[in-house]
Parts: sequence; C-alpha cells; structure tokens
Amino acid sequence: MLSANSWFYWALLSAVFAAMTAIFAKIGLEGIDSDYATLIRTFVIMLVLAGFVYSTGKWGDPFALSPRTWLFLSLSGLATGASWVCYFRALQSGEASKVAPVDKFSLVLVAIFAVIFLNERPSLREWTGIAMVGAGVVILSLKR
Repeated sequence: MLSANSWFYWALLSAVFAAMTAIFAKIGLEGIDSDYATLIRTFVIMLVLAGFVYSTGKWGDPFALSPRTWLFLSLSGLATGASWVCYFRALQSGEASKVAPVDKFSLVLVAIFAVIFLNERPSLREWTGIAMVGAGVVILSLKR
C-alpha cells in the first residue's frame, strides 16, 4: 500500500525520468523527423505499458469503464500527444537545457487550472514556488 507521502517519491522519479527523456530524445532526434520520432516513442511506451499492466494483473475490461472516464482519459491522451509533438519539435531545433525548463511552465498552468477546474487551493508557500518556476521561464525566454 502507498503511504501518504509516496506521491513525492513517485513525482521525484518522474522528474528524473523526464530529464532522461529530454537528453535521450535530443540525441535520438539526429537525422529523423520529430513527428516520426514521436510516433516511435509512443509505440515503445505502448508496448512497455501493455506488458507492465498485463504482467502485474491490472488488465481489466475497458468496456466496463464509464463514458466520463473514457472522455477524460481520451482528452488527456490527445493533450499528451499534442504536448509530445510540440516538445519533440522544440527539442529538434532548441537546446535541451532550455526546452525542458520552458516545457515545465506546465507546472504553473496546472496550478491555475487546478484552482479553476478542480477547486484546489494551493498555500502561499506553494504559490511562491510556482511563481518562482514561472519567473525562471521568463528569464530563460529573455534574449541575451
């Protein structure tokens, strides 16, 4: 069973893997179209996740899911796909050390959207950290 604070460790691992993704993708994009690269990446993810879900006994009847679940998971999938296409195009022409932090501006947007759509209320300390991420993106966007 997951502990109350296990989310932090999973999120930290996510950050490590996301960082590795940027580096591996930047290297892998040499000599290949970014959209085709995104397709290959997606295929690999699909195979690995299907194997993982099946081998851990988590496979279930997808037709038993509610229409609402299907709608929002489909919207999430479409948003993920659009994000990946944009991310790989940015990586193809930009430096990974600049693209990845700007991509993380999503953190600011998630906080704002969570307030609007999920009725979440970050604390002043959390808003301060979120604002610092936003300020970092602005600094990176400034011309030298």
